[in-house]
Amino acid sequence: MQKTGIKDVALKAGVSIATVSHAFRNPGRVSDETLEKVLDAAKAVGYSPNRLAASLRTSRSGNIVTIIPDVADSFNGKIIRAIEKVAHSRGYSVLLGDTQGSEKREQEFATMVASRQADGIILMSHRLPFDLGAGGLSIDKLPPIVNGCEFTGHQEIPSVAIDDTLAAMDATKHLLDFGHRKIAVITGDMKSSSSRDRLAGFRAAMSQFGLSADEELIAYSEYSLQGGETAAETLLLRKNRPTAIFCFSDEIAVGCMYALRRHNFNVPDDISVMGFDDIPIASYISPPLSTIAQPTEEIGAACATLLLDIIEGKNPENVRKILPHRLVVRESTKRLSQLVEPHSELLSG
Repeated sequence: MQKTGIKDVALKAGVSIATVSHAFRNPGRVSDETLEKVLDAAKAVGYSPNRLAASLRTSRSGNIVTIIPDVADSFNGKIIRAIEKVAHSRGYSVLLGDTQGSEKREQEFATMVASRQADGIILMSHRLPFDLGAGGLSIDKLPPIVNGCEFTGHQEIPSVAIDDTLAAMDATKHLLDFGHRKIAVITGDMKSSSSRDRLAGFRAAMSQFGLSADEELIAYSEYSLQGGETAAETLLLRKNRPTAIFCFSDEIAVGCMYALRRHNFNVPDDISVMGFDDIPIASYISPPLSTIAQPTEEIGAACATLLLDIIEGKNPENVRKILPHRLVVRESTKRLSQLVEPHSELLSG
């Protein structure tokens, strides 16, 4: 079969060869509409998958790309710094792909590997930015890629994370050990594997104590301050008001605590709040936040080390690394026997 090339893509897309080149090498130089047209054409003629598989076998750029939903997020900061430290120590540069949660942007940054701008990918997302199956790549033809903190659902892809299910069980058991039974949950994005695993861990811990999770006290949200605030206000309106709230991130917890204060609820005297991540601000807010600490620097270093070993053909033995988490008990959680009666007055606006 005759190999397809950049001319075939240009002809199929109805654009110039130069435009196709820009789309692969520097997506920011073409419009979103043109980029989509080029990528669709490349897929149609079978160009991009072949180029993607071949480029990594022939040469190296000395770059790796980290695809991350939000570079400014405080949880991601230490991970990024650790990735850069390891990469620079081994002669590589790190290209940051800040996607703001956009699937399209994830795919655009992934094309940097196809155009030889990067040798591999650290993917901090639950979505795989490549088409698999008919018309796309097979799983064994993917470029070097490591999943960090999230899982795409493909067990073959190397990954580094904590055990989110076990960590959520530990957080829930802490609240249960403190005597809480009416425990609410504010989740993150349920498309995220971390959210699904944390919810499973919460349910499992409740079950171990002979309890069922109250579905009325599960607020589905997103990993953000605003998400925590909005969800907390919803929970406060429940007839069966919780004595404790388990938030799936510290940012959610901070937003939750803001809403509680605004409605004159004291943390932890009225309601205990539990977070997840142990971001820097967790120990400085009032009251300091009980949380699950993730080893962010170790996660970043392990992701970079694993990816670079794969790029350099070292065939690491352990390609699925589960790192330890840690329960951090501070002042935002309190034993139920010490709690005063919750407020009974109507919420103020």
